[in-house]
Amino acid sequence: MTTDVTITLLICDDHPVVRDGLRGMFASADGFDVLGEASDGVQGVDLAQELDPDVVLMDLRMPGGGGVAAIAELTRRGLRSKVLVLTTYDTDSDTLPAIEAGATGYLLKDAPREELFTAVRAAAEGRTVLSPAVASRLVTAVRTPPVPVGEPLSAREREVLQLVARGTSNREIARALFISEATVKTHLTHIYGKLGVKDRAAAVAVAYERKILGQALPQPQRPGSTPPL
Repeated sequence: MTTDVTITLLICDDHPVVRDGLRGMFASADGFDVLGEASDGVQGVDLAQELDPDVVLMDLRMPGGGGVAAIAELTRRGLRSKVLVLTTYDTDSDTLPAIEAGATGYLLKDAPREELFTAVRAAAEGRTVLSPAVASRLVTAVRTPPVPVGEPLSAREREVLQLVARGTSNREIARALFISEATVKTHLTHIYGKLGVKDRAAAVAVAYERKILGQALPQPQRPGSTPPL
């Protein structure tokens, strides 16, 4: 696709191979010009101020300075650059803070190249673009009423949290408790809200600190089964 407008870019990612791949991809397409590369969020903010790109492609988890903090700083400085998050992470603890910090769009790294090009053009125009998985998570977050911090965990939520503490995946938790993965995710959302945390590790740490974890829980029963006397 040929265009008369050239969109300038800054690539911010801590992996050199990823940066090289993205630079080569945009160099092979009309209408894009990569002005520079940054290996962390702090460098990304400085280069964005210096180079004034139309779009910053921002990874989230980077040693030396993460993407969310960088997005917030770009917003605070009032730079005109639009930020398109490009990452492998689509959890609530990643997506929501990035959007709240000021990201224009959120795309996963497994997106096809044409989808990435389209997203960059949309971001440059100030239009919001979200991967389907991220859009679904945001809709769920909006529709789910907030849970008051400090509210006691239910027995089921404590069961889920104990399995999380053992390093059990959502799929394994669903199988162990005879519920769906979607239900597991809902329980985790409620647990995070009640404990005032944003991820699994923090939930487990707070639970041990408050002595919510530390005692054995009864084994889950299959629906319709008779509990032991």
